Amino acid sequence: MGQLNLNRVVKSYGHFEVIKGVSLEIGNGEFVVFVGPSGCGKSTLLRMIAGLDDTSGGDIVIDGERVNDRPPVERGIAMVFQSYALYPHMSVFENIAFPLRVEKMPEAMIREKVEAVATILKLEQRLEQRPGMLSGGQRQRVAIGRAIVREPKIFLFDEPLSNLDAALRSDMRIELTKLHRDLKATMIYVTHDQVEAMTMADRIVVLNAGDVAQVGAPLELYHKPQNLFVAGFIGNPKMNFVPVTCTAVGEDGVTVSYEGQTATIAVEASAGLVGETLTLGIRPEHTTLAAGDLAIRVVPSVIERLGINTIAYASLPSGEPYCALLPGSAPIRAEEPILTGVMAADCHLFDPSGRALERRIDWHRLELPAAVTAAE
Repeated sequence: MGQLNLNRVVKSYGHFEVIKGVSLEIGNGEFVVFVGPSGCGKSTLLRMIAGLDDTSGGDIVIDGERVNDRPPVERGIAMVFQSYALYPHMSVFENIAFPLRVEKMPEAMIREKVEAVATILKLEQRLEQRPGMLSGGQRQRVAIGRAIVREPKIFLFDEPLSNLDAALRSDMRIELTKLHRDLKATMIYVTHDQVEAMTMADRIVVLNAGDVAQVGAPLELYHKPQNLFVAGFIGNPKMNFVPVTCTAVGEDGVTVSYEGQTATIAVEASAGLVGETLTLGIRPEHTTLAAGDLAIRVVPSVIERLGINTIAYASLPSGEPYCALLPGSAPIRAEEPILTGVMAADCHLFDPSGRALERRIDWHRLELPAAVTAAE
């Protein structure tokens, strides 16, 4: 089993709270990612679960047992760090076997377990080599193997791919996802990279300054962010935020005006918002060079040609940054005005406090359909 419950967990240094009463339930076999900017508390929270940092308040419960006062070795967890932390003078076999030797396990059982893990991680041909002979991705696999061989209840990963180049990071994301599927183990993964979070997680926990900003499935956070912070953090390129004025609230939603244009956004709201300045959220991938419900004129300062896409970076009259993700062959040039169209159905809307107004969509319907079985 690998059930984890955090009950109003607090971590403070004097009067400064780093973790501010976080409560969370993680089910057996889940892959949960803690994500957020540097300094949000994600690694601190992971270290508290591991027992490497003490807890100032609240309870950490693993499989129904409070573990606050237990040392790391008695918590049933295994942790993989950003640094591989391998012994350079030992072979791959001995690096993986090390925790088993500490437990004084019989030699025959050690060999059986290490060889089984090496097969899972495709390290069979590397067991007699030393870490200095391996690539960065292979070294990280050895570090993961040392965690797997202990057969823990919960795996903890603290930014394990940060030291790898872009191509290796992509490969390792795929390998870790397959590993989770094969082991069916509970995994908690910390990263500042929202692409890693979106591609690997069953659920994402977005942290902001020691608080949980939102918890949900990747597509839920993408389609229905609950606040400006989550909306701006999830998605790449990040969401555009356009200041608009609320002119009416009706059965169809909220009508907003922008530079003499109006559009009705299908969200739930009260009539008290009329006359207020709201924030319209527009994802760059929802902009086009065709007509839409709203037209936003900008002058791109930088254009990135990526082949499949072209990204235009500009600024709004309010000074807010504005980004448009367009087809790779989009006929635009830097310092030449463009008119981008946006459909109201694609837009998000946030009240003056930054809270998202509830969109009238069911994000579950936007998930991938069931796989189509090939005809016999």
